[in-house]
Amino acid sequence: MDYFYISIVISLQICLLLQLFYVIVIHRKLASFRSIELDEDLKSPLSVIICAKNELENLKKNLVPILTQDYPDFEVIVVNDCSNDGSDWFLRDLSVEYKNLKVVTILEHPRFKHGKKFAVTLGIKATTNENLIFTDADCKPASNQWLRHMQNNFTGNTEIVLGYSPYELKGGFLNKFIRFETFLTALNYLSYALKGIPYMGVGRNMAYKKSLFFSGKGFASHMHILSGDDDLFVNQNANRLNTRIEIHPDAQVWSEPKNSLFGFFSQKFRHQGAGKAYKKKHKSMLTIQVLSGILFYALLITLIVLKDQWWLIASVFFIRMLVQLLVYIPILKKLKYIDLVWYLPVFDFIYYIYIMLLSFISIFRKKVEWK
Repeated sequence: MDYFYISIVISLQICLLLQLFYVIVIHRKLASFRSIELDEDLKSPLSVIICAKNELENLKKNLVPILTQDYPDFEVIVVNDCSNDGSDWFLRDLSVEYKNLKVVTILEHPRFKHGKKFAVTLGIKATTNENLIFTDADCKPASNQWLRHMQNNFTGNTEIVLGYSPYELKGGFLNKFIRFETFLTALNYLSYALKGIPYMGVGRNMAYKKSLFFSGKGFASHMHILSGDDDLFVNQNANRLNTRIEIHPDAQVWSEPKNSLFGFFSQKFRHQGAGKAYKKKHKSMLTIQVLSGILFYALLITLIVLKDQWWLIASVFFIRMLVQLLVYIPILKKLKYIDLVWYLPVFDFIYYIYIMLLSFISIFRKKVEWK
């Protein structure tokens, strides 16, 4: 019993140290990050790419704020991917009013089925500019300065700009957890990028150079994976010298979250399929990070069941939580999620249960679709 107890305590201490390492060494990078000042001389032409499949209502709400960005020279490429909801008529009428709108239409083929990567590739080929900015049909820029801030990062060796796309605040437990999960995802990929280890990006708000896309052979190495047009491209092409991040409030792109548990999990299954194709070093570091969190709570629960040394259980839990609060509160403010600070102790525990559940279900779930 003594050896068993000692092994649990030692293992818990190791997990605590690992968790503190990720918070203090990795995540604190984002807490101290400041966006660079806008350089008015940087006005290179831009191309915005949006892939839309039966997104008529979202296009009606979000496309005009993108077309009317305060930027001197840009085009918006909308890839209408086999839509049957009247999107083609709406886009055709809108292109008459806005000359910077270009529409690429993909027609349904009875035998040829494709994913989003095919649509993105066609959109890129239709662009006339080197600097490409990506978002989705259900996304709306926080301001008309979005393009200026994203373009502002294309200096020196920069080829990839990782933006931030929060979800809108709505009522209910699911909305709060979706936003918390999005916060943790952004916290991780933005912090690692600042640490010089960029491993993913989110297609709702990111940018890269067209020349990088073609020199890296586009999505050729992972075209067989339906998802990953954003994170796998970054994982394959980003490095510490060519990647920057942008989280200025005016550069954020807001999106409407899923309103059902099924829709949320379906979205996450697609993303998880892409994660399996990450570089080995990235998969290893992320696996250790998640496992240390899962084991941290598992070992705490084990000690609670053993009903021994409550002071140890409480002190270990509160040390980790205190460090998280000190580091995360400034980040939550920057990422416009400060209301979530009150839910951190509960959602942090639920998050690891969610990760285990997602991993278990994905073993048996084989069919994944874009739309």
